[in-house]
Amino acid sequence: MSDVVQKLWGFCHTLRHDGIDYGDYIEQLTYLLFLKMADERGIDLSEISVVTEKGEGIKVDCSWPGLEAKSGTALIEHYVDLLRALGH
Repeated sequence: MSDVVQKLWGFCHTLRHDGIDYGDYIEQLTYLLFLKMADERGIDLSEISVVTEKGEGIKVDCSWPGLEAKSGTALIEHYVDLLRALGH
């Protein structure tokens, strides 16, 4: 358990040094923990249906492996889409 806590605080320090507010990084880490726990429990979030502003139905991969497979700008864009999809 202490390894998890140390890793979590390590991420918090990184985010804080990048200028992100305490409440914001706690919120983002909570989202990431939710996604990781869903993956570990076998909850399939790979095809979440969302209706776009234009009224079109699309599927968004909100799974941990889908997030983990991305990097750089593609990761940020996918993460924003993922949060928007789960918010609906």
